[in-house]
Amino acid sequence: MLTRRSAICFALASGVGTLSDIPLSRKAAASTDNEARWWKEAVVYQVYPRSFQDTNGDGMGDLPGLISRLDHIQALGATVVWLCPHYDTPDIDNGYDIRDYRKVNPDLGTMADFERLVSELYQRGMRLIVDLVVNHTSDEHEWFRQSRSSRNNPYRDFYIWRDGRDGGPPNNYPSFFGGSAWQLDAPTGQYYLHYFARKQPDLNWENPKVRQHVYDIMRFWLDKGVSGFRMDVIPYISKPDEMPDLSPEALILPEYAYANGPHVHDYLQEMNREVLAGHNLLTVGEAGGVTFEQTPLYVGSDRHELDMIFHFDLAHLGRVDWKMQPWTIPQLKSMVIQEDQSGGPHGWSATFLENHDHPRSVSRYGDDRPQGRIQSAKALAVLLLMRRGTPYIYQGEEIGMTNIPFSSIADFEDINAHGIWKTTVESGAMDATEVLPDLRRTSRDNARTPMQWDASENGGFTTGKPWFRVNPNHTEINVAHQKHDPQSVLTFYRHLIALRANHRTLIYGAFQDVDPSHPAVFAFTRTDQNERFLILINLTGEPQNYVLPMTARITDVLLTSTSNPQSPLPAELPAWHAGIYRIEA
Repeated sequence: MLTRRSAICFALASGVGTLSDIPLSRKAAASTDNEARWWKEAVVYQVYPRSFQDTNGDGMGDLPGLISRLDHIQALGATVVWLCPHYDTPDIDNGYDIRDYRKVNPDLGTMADFERLVSELYQRGMRLIVDLVVNHTSDEHEWFRQSRSSRNNPYRDFYIWRDGRDGGPPNNYPSFFGGSAWQLDAPTGQYYLHYFARKQPDLNWENPKVRQHVYDIMRFWLDKGVSGFRMDVIPYISKPDEMPDLSPEALILPEYAYANGPHVHDYLQEMNREVLAGHNLLTVGEAGGVTFEQTPLYVGSDRHELDMIFHFDLAHLGRVDWKMQPWTIPQLKSMVIQEDQSGGPHGWSATFLENHDHPRSVSRYGDDRPQGRIQSAKALAVLLLMRRGTPYIYQGEEIGMTNIPFSSIADFEDINAHGIWKTTVESGAMDATEVLPDLRRTSRDNARTPMQWDASENGGFTTGKPWFRVNPNHTEINVAHQKHDPQSVLTFYRHLIALRANHRTLIYGAFQDVDPSHPAVFAFTRTDQNERFLILINLTGEPQNYVLPMTARITDVLLTSTSNPQSPLPAELPAWHAGIYRIEA
């Protein structure tokens, strides 16, 4: 077993990295440069470990499986792996219910496997960030077992307990997974708060002991060699003062009521002072409920909180909760523009189109039918990677994986989908025919099907029975078919990532939408003092006769998604055409 220090020494001796690109310790000094940061130049690859690669035949992906596939991630050009929860868990919410923060989920492997993962990444000059899930724990966590044992237990105020009101919960807060956010606990006769499942009680961040325990957990994993954290639902850690009832309007989108509590910035700044400051780390917050206008409070470099946050306005385009509504391409472009500007003069963005909580982007924004899947996947890759911000690629996105067919509620694994079904169909409020079509399109399960490595049984994911169904289209969409195909989605991703890495302007350059009202084409520029690039994306399955509303002399065609472009700048953009062009500065 290699320790972190020996892994770094091995990497340097092997010529894999240098002192400048491998952090030597948790206490390494951060850059003082006001602009350049390693995490701005990074491309992050998100791994949902249970669905990535199984090595022992139990049908569950594991850390040795991830290690066995690191060459794929490295060949893609990604420089950071974001590992979804790897902690000990009862697995009520696929690992986001943590029983012990200092143990590895035995279904995924051992602590030695985790340490080997860090070592293998460092040997490749890559880094690891992990999920920090500290708005809530599992109800099997020892803190909660103590907390619920009596009203006088020292751990009682590690969680949020309240007396009921008029024979019911303390207020009308809804859980994101359906029903009340309060659960009556019989032994002490009080209710505890859970924004998510009833087995995920919320921590009481007003208690300084809770915060210190969280900081100790962060230090533990930093000492194991991680290079940062993706912070789960971090704007929710500070609860509203007095927790009054929500208005009818707030009940429609409770994330905006739960986010941005009165002390959230105090807590994040304290976290920065006590754990993050002076270290060369990447921190990104999952920030549902944070508006574009509120973003600088989280990501401004003068604020000393987070490096970037995930906005969900684009992910929620045309959605109200789990229900779909029509949307337009100008609306999509408006979301991208607002997101780009949201960080203000001292902030930075995280860009993504899919993750473990959202359906596949080709099915969501593109065309997942055979005639449009490959080209629309390439067009969306350009939208993801040519914007300003750190791009996050979700496993399978690089090969154009799609949503999976669902025929009934029995096909769904996700606790959220079953919660929706219970409060709509089983309650009698809605008919199954009203719910199932939208649930098929919006369910988190679409992103959680096993990775499609080859055309064999179970897609090369496992030799056993997979924990969740493999998409039947794995015989057509898989890594093995694409890795040597020069026209594949995977090859296109590799070219795009290399292009971004080789042009500073495509990382740091200013972003400008030059035709925001066009109903089909996204045309934007990336510019700095040395270079200027034009990016054109036809976001439809129809050819577009397109006239650029600006004077631009093309000097070079860097990359296009069509194999034989008609000209450096075709007058008719083919369906789902995307191109990157150097133009005269």
